Amino acid sequence: MREGSLEAPTRHPLRWQDPDFLDPVKLEAELRRVFDICHGCRRCFNLCDSFPRLFDLIDSSPTGELDGVNSAEFHKVEEACTLCDMCFLTKCPYVPPHAFDIDFPHLMLRARAVANHQKKPPLAERALAHTDRNGRLIAPVAPIANWASSRTNQPMRRLMERAAHLHHDAELPPYARKSFQSAARTAPTVNREAPAFGRKAVLYATCFVNYNDPGVGLAARAVLAHNGVETEIVYPRCCGMPLLEQGDIAAVAKAARVVSRALKPWVEKGYAIVIPVPSCALMLKFEWPLILPDDAAVKLLSQASYDLSEYVVDIARHEGLTPGMRKIDGRIVAHIACHARAQNMGPKAAELLRLLPDVDLKVIERCSGHGGAWGFRTDMFPVAMKVGRPVAREAKDAAILTSECPLAGRHIRQGVESQGAETLPELLTHPIELIARAYGLNG
Repeated sequence: MREGSLEAPTRHPLRWQDPDFLDPVKLEAELRRVFDICHGCRRCFNLCDSFPRLFDLIDSSPTGELDGVNSAEFHKVEEACTLCDMCFLTKCPYVPPHAFDIDFPHLMLRARAVANHQKKPPLAERALAHTDRNGRLIAPVAPIANWASSRTNQPMRRLMERAAHLHHDAELPPYARKSFQSAARTAPTVNREAPAFGRKAVLYATCFVNYNDPGVGLAARAVLAHNGVETEIVYPRCCGMPLLEQGDIAAVAKAARVVSRALKPWVEKGYAIVIPVPSCALMLKFEWPLILPDDAAVKLLSQASYDLSEYVVDIARHEGLTPGMRKIDGRIVAHIACHARAQNMGPKAAELLRLLPDVDLKVIERCSGHGGAWGFRTDMFPVAMKVGRPVAREAKDAAILTSECPLAGRHIRQGVESQGAETLPELLTHPIELIARAYGLNG
C-alpha cells in the first residue's frame, strides 16, 4: 500500500444480491468505518453538502469524534449525496486499490437501498421515477402540463409542492408534444463525401431527449449524418438512473437486462451506441456492469457505448470533421457535467466546442449543485442553489450557456437569474446544438 493511492481507481461490483448488503447493522458498521476515515481526512469539505453535514455532526458531538454522533443522524449525510461520483473520482485518496477501500457514493447508494428495502419512498416520489410512463401520458397534454409546471404559475406550483414535494421555485424541464422517436422517423441524408462516411451508430434516445427535449437528438442526428454517420434510433426504455437515485437496484438491473438485449443485435452488426445524456452514458458504460458483472449482454453494450460528445470528438481525431462550420458570436460558457467527468474520458464537451472556429469559450468544471430529481425536491432545492452558486457566478458573462447535463444547464441559468443578472444567457441543452448551428443544420 502506498499512502495517497496513486494507482488508478478501480471499482468493485455492487454486492446488492448478498443478504449482508441490506443488513442495517452491517450497513451502520460500514458507515462508521468510512465516516471515521473521512473525518480524519476532510479533503472533500468543499465538494458537496454531504461532507460539511458529516463534519458538523462530528464537531458538534460531545466527544468531537464520530463516536459521539448518534447513528440516527447519518441520514442527513446520505440525503445530501447526489451520487455525482466526484468524491470517488477526483478527491478521495483512499479509493480501491487502497486498503481502506472507500467508495463513498456506492456506500450512500447502499444506504438508500436499505432504506428502500425497509420502507418504499413516498408514492409521489416513486411516480416521478417512472419517466417513460410519465412522458407517454403527458405528451398529448404537454402545453397544459408545461403551463401548470411553469415557475410563473405559482398557484399551481404551490399545489405541486404539497402533492409531489417539488419546490415551487425549481425550474422544471418542459415536455415535448412529439417524442424524439416520432420526430426522427425520417432519417437525414448521410453525407457520402464526409471523411467519416461508413460509420454506423445507434442513438439511444434516453427518456429526457425522447420526451423532454427532442431537439438535442435531432441536432445530434443531423451533425452525425453531415459527418457521414448512418444512424438509427433505438429506445427500449429508460436506463433507470431515477430508480438508482432511490436505491431500487433490482429495478435498475431489470432495465439493464431489457436495454442491453435490445441493443445487442445492433452492437453485433457493428453499430456504436451513442448516448446524448451523460448520466445515461454513465449507467450503460459503468454502473450496469457493476450491478450485473456476469451479464454478457451488459458487458458487450458497455464496451460499445459512447457519450455523444466523446463520439463526435473521436470522429474529429480519427477521420476529421466535415469542413464548413461558421463562427458562433458571443462568449460560450460550457459546464462539464459531473456524470461526464465520472466517465473518466476527459472534458469532451470542451474538446467538442474547441472545434468551433475562433470560439470564445469558457469552461467550468465544478458541480452545478443539481443532481437529478434530488435538486427539485422541496428540502433539497435550497441546498442545490447554494452548492451551485459559484458556478452561477462564473457563468454570468455568458452569451450562450450549455451543459451536457440537461438539468444542470437549467439550474445554472436559474442561479445566474437569482444573482440579479440584467440579461440571461441563451441556454442550449447540449453542446451538439452549437455544432449543428455552426454547420447551419438547425432546420
